[in-house]
Amino acid sequence: MSDQEKDQNNAEPQVETVEEQQAAAAAEAESEQAEPTVEEKLAEADAELARVKKALAEADIRAQAEVQNVRKRAERDVQHARKFALEKFAGDLLSVADNLERGLAALDAEDEALKGAREGIELTLKSLLDAFARYNLEQISPADEPFNPELHEAMTMVPVPNVDPNTVIEVLEKGYQLNGRLIRPARVVVSKAP
Repeated sequence: MSDQEKDQNNAEPQVETVEEQQAAAAAEAESEQAEPTVEEKLAEADAELARVKKALAEADIRAQAEVQNVRKRAERDVQHARKFALEKFAGDLLSVADNLERGLAALDAEDEALKGAREGIELTLKSLLDAFARYNLEQISPADEPFNPELHEAMTMVPVPNVDPNTVIEVLEKGYQLNGRLIRPARVVVSKAP
Protein backbone atom coordinates (compact mmCIF):
# COMPACT_ATOMS: atom_id res chain seq x y z
CA MET A 1 0.00 0.00 0.00
CA SER A 2 1.26 3.33 -0.82
CA ASP A 3 1.65 6.14 1.60
CA GLN A 4 -1.05 8.08 -0.12
CA GLU A 5 -3.62 5.33 0.33
CA LYS A 6 -2.68 5.04 3.99
CA ASP A 7 -3.21 8.77 4.46
CA GLN A 8 -6.65 8.54 2.84
CA ASN A 9 -7.65 5.63 5.07
CA ASN A 10 -6.42 7.52 8.11
CA ALA A 11 -8.24 10.71 7.02
CA GLU A 12 -11.59 8.97 6.60
CA PRO A 13 -11.84 7.69 10.18
CA GLN A 14 -10.99 11.16 11.44
CA VAL A 15 -13.74 12.66 9.30
CA GLU A 16 -16.20 10.12 10.58
CA THR A 17 -15.09 10.78 14.10
CA VAL A 18 -15.65 14.51 13.73
CA GLU A 19 -19.05 13.88 12.14
CA GLU A 20 -19.93 11.45 14.90
CA GLN A 21 -18.86 13.96 17.50
CA GLN A 22 -20.99 16.66 15.90
CA ALA A 23 -23.99 14.31 15.72
CA ALA A 24 -23.50 13.26 19.33
CA ALA A 25 -23.25 16.90 20.44
CA ALA A 26 -26.43 17.77 18.51
CA ALA A 27 -28.29 14.78 20.00
CA GLU A 28 -27.16 15.74 23.47
CA ALA A 29 -28.31 19.34 22.95
CA GLU A 30 -31.68 18.10 21.71
CA SER A 31 -32.09 15.76 24.66
CA GLU A 32 -31.27 18.60 27.05
CA GLN A 33 -33.89 20.79 25.36
CA ALA A 34 -36.54 18.03 25.11
CA GLU A 35 -36.15 16.71 28.66
CA PRO A 36 -36.96 19.19 31.39
CA THR A 37 -34.57 19.52 34.22
CA VAL A 38 -35.29 18.05 37.64
CA GLU A 39 -36.11 21.53 38.95
CA GLU A 40 -38.66 22.07 36.17
CA LYS A 41 -40.22 18.68 36.85
CA LEU A 42 -40.40 19.46 40.55
CA ALA A 43 -42.02 22.85 39.89
CA GLU A 44 -44.63 21.23 37.61
CA ALA A 45 -45.34 18.55 40.21
CA ASP A 46 -45.73 21.21 42.93
CA ALA A 47 -48.14 23.20 40.74
CA GLU A 48 -50.19 20.07 39.99
CA LEU A 49 -50.22 19.17 43.69
CA ALA A 50 -51.48 22.67 44.55
CA ARG A 51 -54.26 22.37 41.93
CA VAL A 52 -55.30 18.96 43.29
CA LYS A 53 -55.26 20.24 46.89
CA LYS A 54 -57.41 23.23 45.92
CA ALA A 55 -59.88 21.02 44.04
CA LEU A 56 -60.10 18.62 47.00
CA ALA A 57 -60.63 21.49 49.44
CA GLU A 58 -63.45 22.89 47.27
CA ALA A 59 -65.02 19.44 46.94
CA ASP A 60 -64.80 18.98 50.72
CA ILE A 61 -66.52 22.32 51.34
CA ARG A 62 -69.28 21.45 48.86
CA ALA A 63 -69.73 18.01 50.44
CA GLN A 64 -69.97 19.49 53.94
CA ALA A 65 -72.52 22.05 52.74
CA GLU A 66 -74.55 19.30 51.09
CA VAL A 67 -74.48 17.24 54.30
CA GLN A 68 -75.72 20.25 56.28
CA ASN A 69 -78.47 20.90 53.73
CA VAL A 70 -79.59 17.26 53.84
CA ARG A 71 -79.57 17.32 57.65
CA LYS A 72 -81.64 20.52 57.76
CA ARG A 73 -84.06 19.18 55.17
CA ALA A 74 -84.48 15.94 57.12
CA GLU A 75 -85.08 17.83 60.38
CA ARG A 76 -87.65 20.05 58.66
CA ASP A 77 -89.39 17.01 57.17
CA VAL A 78 -89.51 15.27 60.56
CA GLN A 79 -90.92 18.39 62.24
CA HIS A 80 -93.47 18.75 59.47
CA ALA A 81 -94.45 15.09 59.76
CA ARG A 82 -94.87 15.39 63.53
CA LYS A 83 -96.82 18.60 63.22
CA PHE A 84 -99.27 17.35 60.61
CA ALA A 85 -99.33 13.59 61.28
CA LEU A 86 -102.84 13.90 62.67
CA GLU A 87 -104.21 15.81 59.68
CA LYS A 88 -106.07 12.92 58.04
CA PHE A 89 -107.27 11.49 61.35
CA ALA A 90 -108.43 14.92 62.53
CA GLY A 91 -110.19 15.48 59.22
CA ASP A 92 -112.09 12.23 59.70
CA LEU A 93 -113.19 13.30 63.21
CA LEU A 94 -114.62 16.59 61.98
CA SER A 95 -117.79 14.89 60.79
CA VAL A 96 -118.23 13.42 64.31
CA ALA A 97 -118.09 16.93 65.81
CA ASP A 98 -120.50 18.19 63.14
CA ASN A 99 -122.97 15.39 63.87
CA LEU A 100 -122.82 16.00 67.62
CA GLU A 101 -123.55 19.70 67.02
CA ARG A 102 -126.44 18.82 64.69
CA GLY A 103 -127.79 16.41 67.29
CA LEU A 104 -127.73 19.13 69.93
CA ALA A 105 -129.48 21.56 67.59
CA ALA A 106 -132.20 18.98 66.85
CA LEU A 107 -132.99 18.33 70.52
CA ASP A 108 -135.62 20.52 72.11
CA ALA A 109 -133.96 22.33 75.02
CA GLU A 110 -137.33 22.63 76.86
CA ASP A 111 -138.17 18.91 76.75
CA GLU A 112 -137.36 17.39 80.17
CA ALA A 113 -137.44 13.85 78.74
CA LEU A 114 -134.48 14.69 76.46
CA LYS A 115 -132.50 16.57 79.12
CA GLY A 116 -130.24 13.58 79.89
CA ALA A 117 -129.55 12.93 76.19
CA ARG A 118 -128.78 16.60 75.66
CA GLU A 119 -126.32 16.69 78.58
CA GLY A 120 -124.65 13.51 77.33
CA ILE A 121 -124.19 14.92 73.84
CA GLU A 122 -122.92 18.24 75.25
CA LEU A 123 -120.33 16.44 77.41
CA THR A 124 -119.25 14.25 74.50
CA LEU A 125 -118.89 17.27 72.22
CA LYS A 126 -116.98 19.20 74.90
CA SER A 127 -114.64 16.23 75.41
CA LEU A 128 -114.03 15.97 71.66
CA LEU A 129 -113.36 19.72 71.32
CA ASP A 130 -110.97 19.58 74.31
CA ALA A 131 -109.07 16.76 72.57
CA PHE A 132 -108.95 18.88 69.41
CA ALA A 133 -107.50 21.78 71.42
CA ARG A 134 -104.79 19.57 72.96
CA TYR A 135 -103.54 18.75 69.46
CA ASN A 136 -103.85 22.33 68.12
CA LEU A 137 -106.93 21.60 66.03
CA GLU A 138 -108.80 24.91 66.15
CA GLN A 139 -112.38 25.60 65.19
CA ILE A 140 -113.18 28.41 62.75
CA SER A 141 -116.61 29.90 63.43
CA PRO A 142 -116.58 33.30 61.69
CA ALA A 143 -120.10 34.61 62.38
CA ASP A 144 -120.31 38.40 61.92
CA GLU A 145 -116.70 38.57 60.67
CA PRO A 146 -115.54 39.81 57.25
CA PHE A 147 -115.41 37.06 54.64
CA ASN A 148 -111.89 35.63 54.21
CA PRO A 149 -111.53 33.40 51.13
CA GLU A 150 -108.44 31.76 52.66
CA LEU A 151 -110.47 30.43 55.61
CA HIS A 152 -114.08 30.51 54.44
CA GLU A 153 -116.05 28.98 51.60
CA ALA A 154 -119.04 31.07 50.54
CA MET A 155 -121.97 28.79 49.85
CA THR A 156 -124.32 31.60 48.93
CA MET A 157 -124.67 35.38 49.06
CA VAL A 158 -127.78 37.04 50.44
CA PRO A 159 -128.75 40.73 50.33
CA VAL A 160 -129.09 41.92 53.94
CA PRO A 161 -129.96 45.49 54.89
CA ASN A 162 -127.90 47.19 57.62
CA VAL A 163 -125.01 44.70 57.24
CA ASP A 164 -121.76 45.48 55.46
CA PRO A 165 -121.26 43.57 52.20
CA ASN A 166 -118.97 40.52 52.38
CA THR A 167 -119.78 39.83 56.02
CA VAL A 168 -120.43 36.29 57.21
CA ILE A 169 -124.05 36.22 58.36
CA GLU A 170 -124.43 32.49 58.96
CA VAL A 171 -122.05 29.57 59.49
CA LEU A 172 -123.40 26.42 57.82
CA GLU A 173 -120.44 24.25 58.79
CA LYS A 174 -117.51 25.25 61.01
CA GLY A 175 -114.02 25.16 59.61
CA TYR A 176 -110.88 23.78 61.25
CA GLN A 177 -107.15 24.49 61.26
CA LEU A 178 -104.39 22.13 62.45
CA ASN A 179 -101.30 24.03 63.61
CA GLY A 180 -102.29 26.97 61.42
CA ARG A 181 -102.92 24.84 58.32
CA LEU A 182 -106.46 24.82 56.98
CA ILE A 183 -108.02 21.36 57.17
CA ARG A 184 -111.51 22.41 56.16
CA PRO A 185 -112.82 25.89 55.34
CA ALA A 186 -115.85 27.21 57.18
CA ARG A 187 -118.86 26.98 54.89
CA VAL A 188 -120.73 30.25 55.24
CA VAL A 189 -123.48 32.51 53.95
CA VAL A 190 -122.15 35.96 53.03
CA SER A 191 -124.01 39.25 52.83
CA LYS A 192 -124.13 41.34 49.71
CA ALA A 193 -125.34 44.87 49.08
CA PRO A 194 -129.15 45.02 48.69
